[in-house]
Amino acid sequence: EAVGEAVGLPDAVAVPVPDGLPDGLPDGGGVAALTRLQDGRTACYAADVPKVAAEELAARRGAILDAARRAFARHGYEGATVRVLEAETGLSRGAIFHHFRDKEALFLALAEDDAARTAERVAEAGLVQVMRELQDRDAGWLGVSLEVRRRLRTDPAFAASWAERQEQVRAATLDRLRRQQEAGVVRDDVPLEVLADLLRTLHDGLVSALASGRPEIDTAAVLDLVEATLRDRPSKPRTT
Repeated sequence: EAVGEAVGLPDAVAVPVPDGLPDGLPDGGGVAALTRLQDGRTACYAADVPKVAAEELAARRGAILDAARRAFARHGYEGATVRVLEAETGLSRGAIFHHFRDKEALFLALAEDDAARTAERVAEAGLVQVMRELQDRDAGWLGVSLEVRRRLRTDPAFAASWAERQEQVRAATLDRLRRQQEAGVVRDDVPLEVLADLLRTLHDGLVSALASGRPEIDTAAVLDLVEATLRDRPSKPRTT
């Protein structure tokens, strides 16, 4: 049954219907199908659309992020146009941006996902271990990390959003160092904030080096030295 007229609507579209609408429209988030009639009016009909399971939506979102990571790593932020993203994901722009507001939101989602995973791993094993595992990262992750650092230098708005997400990594690093200091593993003659800044600076430098293709770095030896620096107080000079 037609429930009203609309002006300037396309021949057939679907629009959300809020809860509690009268005239036989479905309660609980159904849709209305708008169809052009022969006399030029647009009629609105109730229609049921099957709900997509939350697990399926999460899987689609994850697949889009994985494909977008490859696109950003290969083409850079500016080069990863909507057309490139469509080709990489195999989805239309409507399907992609159903999950993400725009390309900026998609890129920030990648950064947020990386920051959350890094913070979780830091809490479990420490930032030094995270650095040891960087060599196992795929080219897509390293490429996006390099693109993040480029945008940090050129995009103040992105830098502000990134800083918020990196705060959780810093907090996890400080908490891990504090627990290790209380256990007598980490030296106590240097402020924890300074030790955390040292580790984060080394982490960012190592990411940039690996993403730039510098395999000659002896990562294991460098990180062994870092761990020794965190644990050992400088020895007092001998007196004669």
